[in-house]
Amino acid sequence: MNEAQPTALALGLLRGPGSTARTILGLAGPPGAGKSTLARHLVAEIDRIEGPGTAAYVPLDGFHLSAAQLDRLGLAHRKGAPATFDAHGYVALLRRIAEDRFQDIYVPDFDRTLDEPVAARHVVHPHTRLVITEGNYLAAADAPWPDARRRLRELWYVHTDDAVREQRLLSRHRDGGRDETAARRWVIGNDHPNGEYVKAGRSLCTRTVSGSDLPAVPDRGSVL
Repeated sequence: MNEAQPTALALGLLRGPGSTARTILGLAGPPGAGKSTLARHLVAEIDRIEGPGTAAYVPLDGFHLSAAQLDRLGLAHRKGAPATFDAHGYVALLRRIAEDRFQDIYVPDFDRTLDEPVAARHVVHPHTRLVITEGNYLAAADAPWPDARRRLRELWYVHTDDAVREQRLLSRHRDGGRDETAARRWVIGNDHPNGEYVKAGRSLCTRTVSGSDLPAVPDRGSVL
């Protein structure tokens, strides 16, 4: 990936027509594509160039249902599938981000160590001009994802070869405590069907960017 290209494109959203309004940029893509890495990189670069707090990070993964709720719903074995997110809560947050320019808006995240969502890890300040949100299902056709897209200025699809994604996912699950067999079983039985569902929405995205060779950005707990 040309590292300058996504940054330049994101800066263009701040400096082009309609740049006086708060802009929300979405990143969609299958598990392991590099969405959160790219989002964090863009936030860091925009803040470096334009000043601290100009950009903010809003991950869909903060709206994972807790383990308690997944157990209640019988969905623990499908964690990461569309039904395991509070999608309507996510849409409501995007609506507030688009409309409220007067208060700090606190944003949840997902903590890999805890394997649970955590509250208020990120914040959108009143002076924040570019919000970068990312998640698997932003390009999905099913409700309520079209409502989320209506809040986005652009939606980029982060593409990474399946073989690279698989290795990232295996590493993620091993780091999370699964042995090799369990990690591979989870990738095949859960991550793969989720990824195929995500790919179907690629045509709804504004453009495609590469997630194959992303710069390292410190990870505060969110997932790719």
